Amino acid sequence: MSAVAFGPFAALAQTATPAAKPAATPPASATKPVTKRAPLARSAAKAVEEVTPIEEDTNVTLNEADLAVAQRVYLGSIPCELGASVEITPAKRQGFFIVQVKNMRNARYYMHPVESRTGAIRLEDPKRGAMWLQLGNKSMLMSQQLGKRLADECMSPEQLTLAGEMKRNPPRHLFDPAEPPTPAPVSPNATPIPGMPATNTN
Repeated sequence: MSAVAFGPFAALAQTATPAAKPAATPPASATKPVTKRAPLARSAAKAVEEVTPIEEDTNVTLNEADLAVAQRVYLGSIPCELGASVEITPAKRQGFFIVQVKNMRNARYYMHPVESRTGAIRLEDPKRGAMWLQLGNKSMLMSQQLGKRLADECMSPEQLTLAGEMKRNPPRHLFDPAEPPTPAPVSPNATPIPGMPATNTN
């Protein structure tokens, strides 16, 4: 009887035992491998760099002389030596320019005219330490931060024409000796000057 009496209770006890909890699954972040972001391709990086706005220097105020110099700056793509080129485009602000070197990352500048003692056209980006110097026969872009020229022997069509003319007719150097003056031809009927020997025309 006791075995029969306790039989149902034993069955209930067995069914009342809580089932074993399933093993906890690790969070998805723990099992997912960490993937590193691939670096941008050169072309994509260049495109991103070009659309990134350059910080403007609002502390610079241009006067009338600066604006007159800005009108003489050559614009467009200017070829340089070693296959390089510099692109110069007007900025939204009058008298300012965007100057960038082709195929060179981080070589993009916001420049404005600066007075030059030599009369050359000089643009500067003081925040990024760069200078564009436009001479009559060539131009160059210099990085004062890196201490080197980023582009040299850059020539617009006008500068190329002047450079060719300078090769054909080199300008006289400051220290070249002066040519002796050419004596004026003497007329045979000229009146002799007192104290000067007469010129024999025979």
